[in-house]
Amino acid sequence: MTLSLEDDPFDYRITKSGMLIIARNGRTVMEIGGKKAAALIPKLGVSEDADQQLLARATGNYRRGNERHVNRPH
Repeated sequence: MTLSLEDDPFDYRITKSGMLIIARNGRTVMEIGGKKAAALIPKLGVSEDADQQLLARATGNYRRGNERHVNRPH
C-alpha cells in the first residue's frame, strides 16, 4: 500500500547555504543544491498542496494518475 501525500507529506527545510533538504516520515529523502534549489525554493510556501506536488516532483516520487499509455505497433 502506498501512502498518499496527504497521509504522509513531505517536509522541507532550507539551510543557510541555500540547500533544500526534503524529508518524508522523518527521514531525509533528498538534498538539492545549486541552480535546481535556487529555482525551486522561491516556488515553495504558496500553499501546502502546491508544496507537496513540487516536492514530490523534485524527488521523482510523483504519479499524476493521468499518464498516457501509447499503443506502439509490435
